[in-house]
Amino acid sequence: MRDVLSQIVRWWSAGERFGLATVVGTFHSAPRPPGASMAVFGDEAVGSVSGGCVEGAVYDLAQQVVKDGQAVLQRYGVSDDDAFSVGLTCGGIIDILVEPVSKETFPELGRVAASVRAHEPVAVATILAGPGRAGARKVMWAGHASGSLGPPRLDAAVDDDARGMLAQGLTGVRRYGPRGERRLDDLSVFVQSFAPPPRMLVFGAIDFAAAVARVGKFLGYHVVVCDARPVFATTKRFPDADEVVVKWPHDYLSTAHVDERTVICVLTHDPKFDVPLLEVALRTDAGYVGAMGSRRTHDDRLARLREAGLPEAALARLRSPIGLDLGARTPEETAVSIAAELIQHRWGGSGRALSDTSGRIHGIAGTAERTERPAEGAAEGDHGNGSGKEPREGAT
Repeated sequence: MRDVLSQIVRWWSAGERFGLATVVGTFHSAPRPPGASMAVFGDEAVGSVSGGCVEGAVYDLAQQVVKDGQAVLQRYGVSDDDAFSVGLTCGGIIDILVEPVSKETFPELGRVAASVRAHEPVAVATILAGPGRAGARKVMWAGHASGSLGPPRLDAAVDDDARGMLAQGLTGVRRYGPRGERRLDDLSVFVQSFAPPPRMLVFGAIDFAAAVARVGKFLGYHVVVCDARPVFATTKRFPDADEVVVKWPHDYLSTAHVDERTVICVLTHDPKFDVPLLEVALRTDAGYVGAMGSRRTHDDRLARLREAGLPEAALARLRSPIGLDLGARTPEETAVSIAAELIQHRWGGSGRALSDTSGRIHGIAGTAERTERPAEGAAEGDHGNGSGKEPREGAT
């Protein structure tokens, strides 16, 4: 819903009723993740739920839902009779909730939109199917909630799970008994998390950092660039960064907010900066820690970090040389190789060319489901920058 939020709030604020279609479950090679939405008002449609495969059918269904006033859960997949008419030509299957939305059916939408704009965590739980009322909704913020899904025990169970998913930035389906029993699956609830964007901390105010900040912003990160040299760490040199900090990198990181969604890119390329910085970085909960440098620099860096007392388990977390082997040379190409490694790390891809693999294109997060052909050895690069049947859950 995030991708259509600005438009639907305008319709909502004007007192209109419109159809909102949201991907709530995906199977196999589905093109859009859970949470992707398309909104329909009159003859206007915004957003996408399948990249074009079933939008026409969803548009028609949304028109009908607005007229009837009843939410509908619809599954779309490949049709044996005519795979190109209403099915997904990629071979995937998607479940889509299509619901009528207005100030009467979703009175919290304005507050949800305000929270998203302010980067305030908020989760929206909606009943999809089961003994409850399809389309019933509850909205949860850090210290309060609005709405109800039914019995108090169901509300309490969903509240606990939704807040846990929100902390991890996860969106997906949870199943319960009619009164919130966790060992039953009579009732399915879709929880959509609107968490603040994950943070990308880029250290080293160099040209490579400017390109990494640019691609990090493109991928949806809140980007911070940090360097101890005020002449280089300026907003003019890093217009794409959300923050530019002038401070010794390890001092800044020692007090910065870091969680499992945080990405740390060490591009300082200087032992007096990167060794103290990595000492701190590898002791945090950051989901990714990468450092630029040649293989010789990497070996020297490891030796210094061992001398500083870091255990092998911590050193094993370090992605260095940073990036995938794409043959990158320029700062922009290097940024792409780093972005590619971040995506691979997040979703568990093999990093191989899809034409050299078989199996699913869109694997389940954290796994590498593709079968690889034998890989040849990779050349060593100068900077190590890339030279050298359960529905899937997603992050939002």
